[in-house]
Amino acid sequence: MAALTLSIGIATTSSALLKRPTPRRPRAARISCIGWDPEGVLGPPQTGHLARIEFKRRLEKDADAREEFERQVIEEKERRRTIRESRVVPDTAEELIEYFLNTEAREIEFEISRLRPRLDKEFFSHLQYELGQLRFAVSKTQDIEDRLIELEALQKALQEGTEAYDKMQTDLIKAKLSLTKVLSSKDVKSTLLEMVEHNELNRSFLTLLDENIANAHKGNQKQAAEFMEKVRGAVLKYITA
Repeated sequence: MAALTLSIGIATTSSALLKRPTPRRPRAARISCIGWDPEGVLGPPQTGHLARIEFKRRLEKDADAREEFERQVIEEKERRRTIRESRVVPDTAEELIEYFLNTEAREIEFEISRLRPRLDKEFFSHLQYELGQLRFAVSKTQDIEDRLIELEALQKALQEGTEAYDKMQTDLIKAKLSLTKVLSSKDVKSTLLEMVEHNELNRSFLTLLDENIANAHKGNQKQAAEFMEKVRGAVLKYITA
């Protein structure tokens, strides 16, 4: 079997703010960290279990609906790519805070993955310092209260987002090692059973395997793709057991 190549996903000072409260911006959607989707191409999830089932059935039965959905996904990806390329990342912590506040909520995950090295201890210390200045301001205006709510929400989103991103990177590294072990094994079944005992088969492993299957098909490596698809079938049995 041909050799396989694994792939892996992946200013204003605080005191001045107190003297000159920032103009009240239109209230954006509430920032929250949900399922990790840095590409953000699928839009808001369908509401309710029945709605999701009906949507899936329609795509499976209606070729036109499926084609239209795929077209919308491509257009949305292109729209987001254009917007992302137009955004200029600032240099200072103060400006970076404003950058995140003015970023669409669904784009926060992508920006966290892109700017993870900038979200360091120094950045979060600066954010915490500004929050402290606002919380203990002698005279609180409505603008200061609004600013405080925005920064608290941003702090929570960035903390949860960086934790999720770091965990994902760790899981992907482990998944890459596990996948290498499986694909180079002379006895795949025994290797999978051993990995089950050590809890090494998980969704991250499956995601990475899917990515490599797609790449094999794209590179016309039919034999490699068929082999990995058989591995995927076996993995699913162990994960869902």
